[in-house]
Amino acid sequence: MDAVMGVFAALGLSTAAGLNAYIPILTVGLLARFTDLVTLPAPWDRLEDPVVLGVVAAIAICDFVGDKVPVIDHVLHAIGVVVAPVVGGLLALGTANVVDIDPGFLVLLGVAASLATHLTRTAARPISTAATGGLGNPVLSLGEDGSSALLSIAAVVAPLLAAVLAVIVLALVVVLWRRVVAARPGRGSPAP
Repeated sequence: MDAVMGVFAALGLSTAAGLNAYIPILTVGLLARFTDLVTLPAPWDRLEDPVVLGVVAAIAICDFVGDKVPVIDHVLHAIGVVVAPVVGGLLALGTANVVDIDPGFLVLLGVAASLATHLTRTAARPISTAATGGLGNPVLSLGEDGSSALLSIAAVVAPLLAAVLAVIVLALVVVLWRRVVAARPGRGSPAP
């Protein structure tokens, strides 16, 4: 994998982590364990251990179900403010073993992409809850999960596609963030 494709893979995986932190970890671990698409060097190879995969899968299932329930999803998003950037940074750092790029740059890229994506989904969810009485939350959550899975797989098999998808997701992040900020009470009101 050349350096540019490594950056694209890191961007795809870390953006996926911002949408759902557990899907990209599980995807990489499963692909490493059951295919030749991913070869994880030490210490990352622990991710393909059946016990580790089982623990990640159990957490992913709990997160998958909990994120569909209003109020619980907000709690999970608050926890995710820490989890998503850590996972995004670690996944991006993991690509440093296969490319000749400064690991610090990759970690910064991973943390920034996952944090920006996660903060936007966290800010958008209360708007969905208020506008739909919570009925729209499961739909949003499924879309986030599907996007995370697509980005995770694309990061491994088609890093250029993953980068394009990540840029689209990050562009949507900017648009949504502007709308959230503009919708805040007191914005746009003339000063007395």
